[in-house]
Amino acid sequence: MARCDLCWWQRGAIYQIYPRSFADSNGDGVGDLPGITERLDYLNDGTDRSLGVEAIWLSPFYRSPMADFGYDVSDYTDVDPLFGSLGDFEVLLEQAHARGIRVVIDWVPNHTSDRHPWFMESRLGRHSPKRDWYVWRDPDPAGGPPNNWRSTFETVGPAWTFDRGSGQYYLHSFTPNQPDLNWDNPEVEEAMHDVLRFWLEQGVDGFRLDVIHKIAKDPQLRGNRSDSAGAAELRHDEGWPSIHDRLRRIRSVVDEYDDRMLVGEVHIYDLPRFIEYVRTGDQLHMAHNFTFMHLPWDAAAMRASIDKFMELSAGRAWPAWFLSNHDHSRMVSRYGEGELGEARARVAAMLLYTLRGTPFIYQGDELGLPDAEIPPESAVDVDGRDPERAPIPWEPPSEAGVAAGFSTGRPWLPVVADAERLCVRNQRENPDSLLSLVRHLSWRRRHDGCLQRGEYRSVEAGDGILAYGRELDGESLLVLLNFAAEPRGLDHSGLPDRATVELCTDRRRAPGAVALRELELRPNEGLLLRELAG
Repeated sequence: MARCDLCWWQRGAIYQIYPRSFADSNGDGVGDLPGITERLDYLNDGTDRSLGVEAIWLSPFYRSPMADFGYDVSDYTDVDPLFGSLGDFEVLLEQAHARGIRVVIDWVPNHTSDRHPWFMESRLGRHSPKRDWYVWRDPDPAGGPPNNWRSTFETVGPAWTFDRGSGQYYLHSFTPNQPDLNWDNPEVEEAMHDVLRFWLEQGVDGFRLDVIHKIAKDPQLRGNRSDSAGAAELRHDEGWPSIHDRLRRIRSVVDEYDDRMLVGEVHIYDLPRFIEYVRTGDQLHMAHNFTFMHLPWDAAAMRASIDKFMELSAGRAWPAWFLSNHDHSRMVSRYGEGELGEARARVAAMLLYTLRGTPFIYQGDELGLPDAEIPPESAVDVDGRDPERAPIPWEPPSEAGVAAGFSTGRPWLPVVADAERLCVRNQRENPDSLLSLVRHLSWRRRHDGCLQRGEYRSVEAGDGILAYGRELDGESLLVLLNFAAEPRGLDHSGLPDRATVELCTDRRRAPGAVALRELELRPNEGLLLRELAG
């Protein structure tokens, strides 16, 4: 298979940028679009001194009251002044494309802000022309909300808010400031398609579809089962069968333009149902696999999940692998604090970059950032997600001040406590750093056809070891990842006799030929090897 047979979104890593926390250009303590533009060379300057990313994904930068930090959109076709202007976005897009970096933006189709003109008109009364653009219902005959649906945010409670002016409730899957759009109304669907076309005309390369499974709900608004016997029952507030035709129509809009991509946030943990979003070729190009992200640090669990995805997709679905994002605790904090967490982060990086599929890297994970410590008086997020959203430390705080080069002002959230050691500048010059390893992995993947296009082969190599091969045109790579906290030898039955170590997460191990019968993996060590014949 030639390189041109792969689409851009299959070739290399996609790097998630949370704009508030990436780089601040004007000193107000909040990241912005010009700040991202200034840091593009860090992401890909065409040399292996950069991260070599294929694309960036930008979390929302639209106009918003910021009740949910941009996921409550009041204008889908403009940039919030906090982040800059449409002109700033055009410059960012142009400069990214000049470096060979594609640009993917967040699309938030399930809900708007309660300050969006559509909802403000809808709220005027029961006879408003846009009343049916949102989900309004009378109270339950016994009083209270129309059904038992709950907000995704536990602190919010019911997914319904009563509007005294009209005597009805409106639905919100998140905060009351984020009313759900009614996708059963064709006018809503067409309006949201027009939003896609607006940004496609600007030249964006793709969209990450926020909670896309939420746009399809039971039109009869029946309640969800709350008992354990109903655990396998289809939920009524999301993932309704109508989702697939809606996705096909969204895909048809995107396919009006050349070489564009859709990746979905699909919180469905039943893998057969999840696969249906990506295996038919006319819905999503990729979907984020939350089952994989939530797995414990366990080789057997990881292998079982990866193998199951590969089996169910039967080669027709392209995986999107990720282990962190702006909504979930960072890898280092989930997998173990301090040196343990950092060692496991190195293994996780090798896993993401060597699996068949596209690696998604959340900003700062290439530095091994842990969750930041957020004092109670500094907390701002309704769902406690501040620790994973702390700003990127670019420079040592001892020289650059409390914002660690992120801003010349006081950052909107504090940077991580160990910013002095973990900052970009100090890791960039350290060949033993996680940043250096990630750069090696990224550029190896960009130039190795077997890593990009090779088939996946699960390998049994012993307890505590996740092993798999990548194979293309007679060439074979072998990945060995020791998830155990102690040294492990290999179960040699499914392995070749000899191989060449090409990259290791532990720089104490030199590249070169090894006899696999004699090889012992160090605790939390990962190896990329090329298999040798004979």
